This record gives sequence, structure tokens and C-alpha cells, in this order.
Amino acid sequence: MTSNHEILDAALAKITSRYVFPEVTAALEDAIRGRAAGGEYTGLAGPELCAAVTAHLQEVQPDKHLRLLWSDEAVPVEEDDSPEEEKERWAAYYRKGNYGIQRVEQLDGNIGYLDLRFIPDADAGYQAFGAAMQLVAHTDGLVIDLRNCRGGSPNGVALWCSFFFADDELHLNDIYDRETDSTRQFWTYPHLPAPRYLDRPVTVLTAAFTFSGGEELAYNLQANRRATLIGETTRGGAHPTERFALTPHVAVTVPTARSINPITKTNWEGVGVVPEVAVPADQALETALSQLREPVQG
Repeated sequence: MTSNHEILDAALAKITSRYVFPEVTAALEDAIRGRAAGGEYTGLAGPELCAAVTAHLQEVQPDKHLRLLWSDEAVPVEEDDSPEEEKERWAAYYRKGNYGIQRVEQLDGNIGYLDLRFIPDADAGYQAFGAAMQLVAHTDGLVIDLRNCRGGSPNGVALWCSFFFADDELHLNDIYDRETDSTRQFWTYPHLPAPRYLDRPVTVLTAAFTFSGGEELAYNLQANRRATLIGETTRGGAHPTERFALTPHVAVTVPTARSINPITKTNWEGVGVVPEVAVPADQALETALSQLREPVQG
């Protein structure tokens, strides 16, 4: 059985070597080792240990992606997975979750509705995204519901965004990666599996739960003035993150990169994406439909 000391050593090693802000890793390590030396983790196990360490990490660096996670179900610690095996595991996850698309509907007043729960890699989600957009292609307005969206892939976000702009010449986001010391640009895609959704209003619904890739989709559309956001300020996680298994039940998630929007020159880390129309999440859809139907029916 892995001891708490070994778990903390392994977690801090990953944080020190991979965290996107290396200038704060020494302070993070000092804080956790100091608390360990003071006996604060003695007697803690499982989810209690993970919760305590996460809280102490985030006291030093309020980054919601920087966490120790507990899993009740044992997950094999496989250090030598091949790229093919990893790709197949993600593919199975995407298929089981219908590529993040929970619902597609045509609502009264000829308003389209998409309920997205996560955003898969663009290659994996390409056909499913296209099928969803085909079903709303002839609506007079569109609601994208991200209230329960927990995150996803940056290139999947770029693909979703591409449906709402005229061509492939819009610079959406940059992501700086610490390990490679490089910056990758994300632009709208030139070829899409369904017609672009242009010259019609788009409303995005947000909640305090909305996180990571879901936040980026909302942020990109807002920054480019392509959508109106209605709902609650989102959770505030802008850093692409990797998950490293430490034991079959404990993993550490480490932000290894950061987003830089080309318009705002910053991102939504720690502050969330702030909607133009602030209402409780459970009222966001009703508010959006009221606004969209008025010009359509009036």
C-alpha cells in the first residue's frame, strides 16, 4: 500500500516538473511539505487526504485545475501505455458520451437548441458536430447550453466555434505549453461537416458549473461578439491540464499550459467568464428564449 509520504512525493514531482507556472512550484512544495512535517496529513486517507492537499495547494496558487483526485474505482497505473491504447480509451469515452452532445432540438419559434456536456477532440467529434449542426441549420436563432459542460479539447472548441464565423481566417486562441516552451495557435477551420451558422443570433447559457473547454467556447464567442451569454459566471479554469495516476485510486492533475486570447490578451482563469445577462442558471434558458423569440415573432 502506498504511503501518504510516497503519494505527496510523487505529486510534488509532477507539479515541479510540469506546472505551467514554474516560478510558484517551490512555494507549493514548501507549503505541502511543511504541513506534512507538522502532521496535518497524519491519519488522513483516500478522499480526505486528496481534499486536504487540494485545499492547501489552492491556498498558495488558486488554480482550480491543480488538484489531487480520489477515485473509488481502481484505475490501473500504466506508465507505458502506447499512443494507440490511449487513443482508443478516449475514443470509447467519447462514444459512450455521444461526443458530448446531450440534446439537439428545434424549439417553438424556430429556435435551435444544443446541450453540450463536454467537448471531444475535433477529429473524434467531427461527424457528430456536423450531424447536430445539420439539425439546427435552418433555425432563426440558436441556444448553446453549456450549463453542464465540464470541459474538453481545445481543437474541439475551435471546431465548434468555426460554425459561427464565415471562414478560416479568425484567430480564436493561443495555448502556451511549458514542456515544449512553445505556443500553438487555434484558428477557425476551413472545412466543416455542416453549413456554417451565420447572420442569426446565438445565445450561450452558462452556470457556475461550466468549466475549462466549456468556458473557452463561451469566452471565444463572447470576445468576438458572436454570442450573447446568459446565466452565471463560470468556474474559472483556463489551463489545459494533464492527469497523472499516482496510485490506482489517487491522481494529480497539473495544468501544463495556459490560454491567451488574441483579443483580450488574457483568459478566464480564476475569474470565470462573465455573462452579459446575469440570471440564476435555472432561469437562463427561459430568459434566452424570451429574447430570441421577440425579434423572430414580433
